[in-house]
Amino acid sequence: MYNKSEIEQKIAEFLLQIKAIKLQPNNPFTWASGWKSPIYCDNRITLSHPSIRTYIRQKLSELIQEEFGACSVVAGVATAGIPQGALVAQDLGLPFIYVRAKAKEHGTQSLIEGEINPGQRVVVVEDLISTGKSSLQAVAALRDAGYEVAGLVAIFSYGFDVAAENFAEAKCRYATLSNYSALIEYAAEHNFIQKNDIQLLGDWRKNPSEWGK
Repeated sequence: MYNKSEIEQKIAEFLLQIKAIKLQPNNPFTWASGWKSPIYCDNRITLSHPSIRTYIRQKLSELIQEEFGACSVVAGVATAGIPQGALVAQDLGLPFIYVRAKAKEHGTQSLIEGEINPGQRVVVVEDLISTGKSSLQAVAALRDAGYEVAGLVAIFSYGFDVAAENFAEAKCRYATLSNYSALIEYAAEHNFIQKNDIQLLGDWRKNPSEWGK
């Protein structure tokens, strides 16, 4: 049986342990968007740790079966969702394709790489959800190619309201192994952050585009 809260905490533990997630509430990062952030997440680091990589692969596969049932193909989102998606496809014994950030500028000018079979039920694999914009661009590309998108799974979500709104508007279900709330809970309990940082970290998620200005 898929134990949601146990898996959320275990993923949080792993990501903090290997520094795939860094928390710096008093020395914030600057994202490419220009947002100031007390958290930085790079789930590619999990690929360098075989036991953690295996756990994530297994739990993503279980999450897909729990949330979406049988699918015919797995699609990764470029770039960080490609290796995670390929691992999951191998685990489930399914074909794998991936969606580029933009169409190739030469040759076939493909946006989707792999054997395309319209009408198949596809599940999308992503590493991280922030606003959901890039993930939903991939979903739209798959729908345009004739796929039925069952939904999307990811390792981690910041839990922004705007992401939930964007997925709802696109009529796309999604599920993640862990999330910001579970991470902060684990980080506080295991001394990755100070107790007085919790309020500050909560304020960031409520209004990330204005936080720290």
